Amino acid sequence: MAKCGRCGKKAEILLPYGPHNFCRAHFIEFFERRVRRTISRHGLIRRGEKVAVGLSGGKDSSATLFLLNKFFPKSNEIIAIMLDEGIPKYRDRALKIAEENCKKWKIKYVKRTFKNEFGITMMQIMRKIAKDENLGSTCSFCGVLRRHLLNKIARELKCAKIATGHNLDDEAQSILMNIFDNDPKRLARLGAIAGTEEIVEFVPRIKPLYETPEKDIIAYASFNGIKSYSEECCPFKWQAKRNLFRSELDKFEEKSPGTKYKILSFFKNMKPLLEKNIRKESLHKCAKCRSITSEKNKYCNVCLQLAKVKK
Repeated sequence: MAKCGRCGKKAEILLPYGPHNFCRAHFIEFFERRVRRTISRHGLIRRGEKVAVGLSGGKDSSATLFLLNKFFPKSNEIIAIMLDEGIPKYRDRALKIAEENCKKWKIKYVKRTFKNEFGITMMQIMRKIAKDENLGSTCSFCGVLRRHLLNKIARELKCAKIATGHNLDDEAQSILMNIFDNDPKRLARLGAIAGTEEIVEFVPRIKPLYETPEKDIIAYASFNGIKSYSEECCPFKWQAKRNLFRSELDKFEEKSPGTKYKILSFFKNMKPLLEKNIRKESLHKCAKCRSITSEKNKYCNVCLQLAKVKK
């Protein structure tokens, strides 16, 4: 019988990458200390800042909201932002649970829909893509629109940061995807904090779970009774290239525990070199909506994507 490495009681969770064996209480302590260390080490949240949490209703964003509310009950205002992309029997069910959590934890929340903001839902976009494959993947549209709307709402609420539920698995996958795509510019933009405070139009996005494995989050949510939507995945998920990287990385992690942490460590060592040697693009305002976009585009990605499906 495996015993907790801290107190000698029966271990309720085994973490191969350590290896660590913990009872319930000491796992929670270990988990929370690691998240606090991530926040402190990367300067993710300053005292007094208003922080938005992009809340989807899934385990990662729900755990992020729970943790920030626990860590900063008085020093910082925490508010949840929920986006309904218009995917029936998926997002509506997830957001129902998200709202229940906010009410239970007494956290303010704002809810917006793609239909009201963009005049189109993801189901409508999917149907157009089904007729014209040249439009691209459903996921590429969803990601661009979600990021834009999160940023817009956070600015309206005067939030200093947007916290997302991105975890160690997500980051390791993103690192490899950008290496395989030979995209050093996008690779350099990864990290525990994305965006810059120097550009007022962008609200920096932070990742408190940046150094936390996905399986640990599942266990933490279970031990703390954090309700989340996990019955079904997004019906468009099969289109994402990320699925292949997730599957292969999980195989490597199983055969060689700690692989994901090693990938992240490699990236941390490389990031200063990438930032030093890659020229930063100058920015200007989109000719249509006046949002900030890169120098090579007259219009921002949101306007370009919407124009594709609406013409």
